[in-house]
Amino acid sequence: MDLSIQALIMGLVQGLTEFIPVSSSGHLILVPWAMGWKDPFINSLAFSVMLHMGTLLALLVYFWHDWLTLIPAGLASIRDRSIRDDPDRKLAWLLVVATIPAVLVGPLLTDTIESWVREPAPVAAMLCVGAAILWLAERWGTKVREMESMTFGGALVVGVAQVLALVPGISRSGISISAGLFEGLNREAAARFSFLMATPVVAGAGLWEARKLVTGEAGVHPETRLMLIGFVAAATAGVLAIHFMLQFLRRQPVTWFVAYRVVAAVAVFFLLLSPHGA
Repeated sequence: MDLSIQALIMGLVQGLTEFIPVSSSGHLILVPWAMGWKDPFINSLAFSVMLHMGTLLALLVYFWHDWLTLIPAGLASIRDRSIRDDPDRKLAWLLVVATIPAVLVGPLLTDTIESWVREPAPVAAMLCVGAAILWLAERWGTKVREMESMTFGGALVVGVAQVLALVPGISRSGISISAGLFEGLNREAAARFSFLMATPVVAGAGLWEARKLVTGEAGVHPETRLMLIGFVAAATAGVLAIHFMLQFLRRQPVTWFVAYRVVAAVAVFFLLLSPHGA
């Protein structure tokens, strides 16, 4: 298959699965494996970084108005040394608190975890683990609270849960939405907080991985055309996926994604037992 088509598909996969709770990192491992794609650049760090920058752009495009409100509100709270009763100031600091665990743990464990879970079987197993967490969150969460009612302790819980998304197959959006549901948030509020929280985390992770490109750790020569195709595809699909999720979760449970994760895991194990997997 032409490399441009591969880059397009990988960008679409990244953009969709970053926000739909089925694990983008897991799918970026499984799709090339299932399709038999061996090109070193398509599977490279350089290409992965560009795909993540595409999803970062999607977040900024979709939530630009929120950030234009939250950033000045957060700065004003520092100036006044007070949150007062301003929900925007509170939300700004809730997001800061939720981001702290990823900032502290991510740089220490990212390489170790990703080198451990890079094969299809462990990814499929983690898809099942993530499915179980989503199912329990849907079943046990009260789903009655709005985002403004979240406490700082609750934000920290969501942030700690997000660290588990370093494991391919768990899903950043899946684990953080699940944590929000466990905290009693309704589905849409849990998803919105997850996506807002993802903005600084994806930006930080992208910059952290980009340093490897600068230092030459990536090991491949960047191909501008393929990077641009993947970037645009990831950004476009990401905007659509965010809009879809926020609309979908107003009316539907997350159990639809539980079913997908289980079916995908079964398909992976089936392929592993077939001549393809052998």
